[in-house]
Amino acid sequence: MSRIETLDYDTMSPEQKKIADDIIASRGKVVGPFIPWLRNADLADRSQKLGAYCRYETSLPPRLSELAILILAREWTVQIEWNAHKPIALEAGTDPDLIDAIAQRETPSFKNKDEEVIYKFSTELLQNKKVSDETYSAAVEELSEPTVVDLVAILGYYSNVAMVLNTFEMLPADGVNPLAD
Repeated sequence: MSRIETLDYDTMSPEQKKIADDIIASRGKVVGPFIPWLRNADLADRSQKLGAYCRYETSLPPRLSELAILILAREWTVQIEWNAHKPIALEAGTDPDLIDAIAQRETPSFKNKDEEVIYKFSTELLQNKKVSDETYSAAVEELSEPTVVDLVAILGYYSNVAMVLNTFEMLPADGVNPLAD
């Protein structure tokens, strides 16, 4: 049970309805962090726009952006985010063994250099709150500087999502919680 319930559409303010309609148009329904964010229509609007960029428009291919999101979901133990993004990552071509290792908090074996760079950069930033010169240089060399900026944006946005989902104890609708604390 979540700490916060979905707002009833009929009782929403006109601003909330407009944002809810925008969210539904782009994502199919109001779910996840949008449930609490809709308490502040301006926050929900700005967050959904940043989220759309981070999810669909960055310079990272989906295989790598979804990997970064899974690394973050595992680090924060965000069940709903893990369950939502694991199938997307698999469909985008992320190695299933890599995903399983992340779920188990094991250091993965890497078949692709770009996945290793995403893993090292993301893990280091999330755990240490910064990245070393070596890790930064390797990321810029492998990905490019603009793509590293996009990677940090993805990790920042989804950290916000993680905090919201964990604070309001939002769990997957199907009740499946594959990540152990």
